[in-house]
Amino acid sequence: MKDYVLAEQLYLHPTPGGAYHAVTTKANSPAKQLIRNLLQMEASPALTLTGLKKWSNIEDAEKAYAMLHYAQEVRWLQGLKAPLECPNQPLSEILPTLLGQLSSQAKVLLADSQGFYLATHGFPHEVAEELSALSADLANLHERRSGLLLNNLGLNSSAWSVVDAAGNSKVGFWPLYLGKERFVLVAAGMPRFNRPDFVTLVWILSRRYAGVGA
Repeated sequence: MKDYVLAEQLYLHPTPGGAYHAVTTKANSPAKQLIRNLLQMEASPALTLTGLKKWSNIEDAEKAYAMLHYAQEVRWLQGLKAPLECPNQPLSEILPTLLGQLSSQAKVLLADSQGFYLATHGFPHEVAEELSALSADLANLHERRSGLLLNNLGLNSSAWSVVDAAGNSKVGFWPLYLGKERFVLVAAGMPRFNRPDFVTLVWILSRRYAGVGA
């Protein structure tokens, strides 16, 4: 049994990798539950054992410490010296700017499960409409065939891509599962989801669509 020491002077916040891990599949785990709860809060909470057990739904302190240690080791979570607050501007004002940071070509859109885009950056309107419709078709196809992809092929990913002859992605489609809602990020070129902007995007959407937690 390891002796864990909780750094209670820090504030807990997901990394880009942690946010991606938590919302790109429907699967659940204590670490995902913890991150999803963090993404529903108004601000990064102070790290306490009581909070850690509540947010991860782990009653045993040692298991909660071990889960947190693992999440830190794989860089899903980080400790901040000061809390961050979730932006509260209207989606129409903040989403296009955030989306523009998430691809090498600054061409990104966010579509809903019905195939309509909520916001776009860099794509002309007609292209955004077609890509949004395609994103819904691909997400539905994936959900119907996910058993084959995961169980038979071992492909633990829900993203799809249109590639060139060398296998490089030209346009990629990444579903985001937020509560009962499903969205799809569509990005041209190389995705840049390893940025704080991705966490902010998921945070804003989680607050709005996955319910507010504390």
